Amino acid sequence: MSTEGASHPTPAPAPSPAPGQAAADATLYLHPQTLARLGSFELRAKMIVEGVMSGMHRSPYKGVSVEFAQHRQYAPGDDIRRLDWKVFARTDRLQVKEQQQETNLDLVVMVDSSGSMNFGSRSFAEASGAGRKTSLDGRSNWTKFDHATAMAAALAYITLHQGDRAGLVVFADEVKNIIARSGQRSNWRKIVEALATHPVEAPTDFGRVVEQMLAKVTNRCLIAVISDFFTEPETVKAALARMKHKGHDVIVFQVLDRAETSFEFADPSPFEGLEGEGRLRLDPRSIRKAYLESINGHLEKIEKISRGFGFDYQRVSTHDWLGPPLAAFVARRNAMIKRSKSG
Repeated sequence: MSTEGASHPTPAPAPSPAPGQAAADATLYLHPQTLARLGSFELRAKMIVEGVMSGMHRSPYKGVSVEFAQHRQYAPGDDIRRLDWKVFARTDRLQVKEQQQETNLDLVVMVDSSGSMNFGSRSFAEASGAGRKTSLDGRSNWTKFDHATAMAAALAYITLHQGDRAGLVVFADEVKNIIARSGQRSNWRKIVEALATHPVEAPTDFGRVVEQMLAKVTNRCLIAVISDFFTEPETVKAALARMKHKGHDVIVFQVLDRAETSFEFADPSPFEGLEGEGRLRLDPRSIRKAYLESINGHLEKIEKISRGFGFDYQRVSTHDWLGPPLAAFVARRNAMIKRSKSG
């Protein structure tokens, strides 16, 4: 049983946002207490980043800052204030101190808006930070796309709060929407609004999307991909290989609904592919074992591929509150980066 274009019990169709509909408040997706705690999080980059602004991340370019990098021989025109007079006293040679320049991190959050992301078995009222019974477009179910929206908003908030730049790419069979990277706090509102009003439709073409994204992102970035990854593993592998080749640091967040991983359906029902695969009436009890073997094998492949490139991988359930798992993930990632740099 293939997981590509996964089938689900037929959901009620979600109406499109009305023209001129007000943009969602961020608390529709993130509980106010979660938002308050996000400011204490810190998102680090594994790789040496490139940038021009002052920030917390090391750059490959030498400049004037607080962290010493190396000495080099004085050349006419160098700033004499950077001469190391202690070295001159010992060696009678003029040596200039070079520091490691601190630069900003660029975060690009890629959010999958393909048809399969429109599935959800959790109630919107239970999951919503605002406690609403329905979404702005009238849905009563909390979908994988809703959860991805909350994650993207949280990651962007953390990044902007620490003085770095954040941007957004919404994709399905192609790039659907882009919010340019910026360090302005107002960019967070743009990101939330773009996600809150974006329709969830079309199949996934992850390979094409990554090519389109890489054509626009020319400097090294931290890229967070939030998707259910219901596509062929070899396609994912080729796309992540392109990101690795370009020097990007990638975090893979695989978002799944509990119903997809447990498959605890009991009654014969119509199952519909949400990316145009059609509808079948099935007895879920007769296929549960084969389905679970297939889905678990697929998840293991995506995780193995991601970690094989040295990227972080995190499986996310739409039925879990976002705050604690995200805090644990960020803390674990930062601890690993710290150990690797000190070891």
